[in-house]
Amino acid sequence: MSYKCSRAYSFRPVEVRNSISLQMLHLCYKYQGAIDACYTFLMKFKALQENLRQTLWDRIEEGGLTGLRLAQQTGFKQAHISNFLNRKRGLSLEGMDKVLNVQHLSVLDLIEPTEVNKRASILPPTEDEFDNVLLVDGPIAASEPLVMSMNVREILKFKKSFLRKMKPEMEGHRENWERFVMIRADGREGMSMYPRLLPGATVLVDRHYNSLKPYRKGEFNMYAVAKDGDCTVKYVEVAGQHLILRPHNQAYPIEVMTMEDGKTAADYLVGRVCYVGIET
Repeated sequence: MSYKCSRAYSFRPVEVRNSISLQMLHLCYKYQGAIDACYTFLMKFKALQENLRQTLWDRIEEGGLTGLRLAQQTGFKQAHISNFLNRKRGLSLEGMDKVLNVQHLSVLDLIEPTEVNKRASILPPTEDEFDNVLLVDGPIAASEPLVMSMNVREILKFKKSFLRKMKPEMEGHRENWERFVMIRADGREGMSMYPRLLPGATVLVDRHYNSLKPYRKGEFNMYAVAKDGDCTVKYVEVAGQHLILRPHNQAYPIEVMTMEDGKTAADYLVGRVCYVGIET
């Protein structure tokens, strides 16, 4: 199986209208994980307020809005709106949400498009026989259900028919994870699995296969495993509360990982390695 690769990639902006309020963003700011990962970047609320102010001024200058009309729409006093527009006072989060609603704006309208694109998690659509698969760093593959565009190293192409043949074997909640990602083996990782891997090899990982069940009878699965905030590629066995990570190359040592209380092997298995690409 061969693949085509392209270093140039782009993402379409996320099209969401009025689906997320400033109050929700405030919760996200205080409690990480309160909102989907593509929104969980550090928000500068003063910058959002200034962008809202500028958007309103643009509409006023175009003749589509007046301060009086905005006051009527929101129920605020005209002086209150005037002070906001002239930077004499700010608006509360509730007040900003009200302005967004009556002006049919989304929080995303106040964010720079480049910032949205960097954090988009929508793959470019394909209309041919190939699917796009993202090449990412090990820590991203191990921990991010959806890959943001700023974390993409390359986009590689695989035949759709090849990917569809892959049988999933999920344990736990992986349905919302992007199924296939690729990582690159570094020198030590590549040599520890020699000759199945080589340094610099690209590894296709099926993150919907995090079970120790053999994919083919009588053969050991090769896995990407979450270890020390990164990925390591090894054969995996379980002994009590320990994961045994076995290299293919016997010149390298066996590693033992102790699983945390309440966790199983499936929590550490990033996914099954289902293809290895070696450049020559």
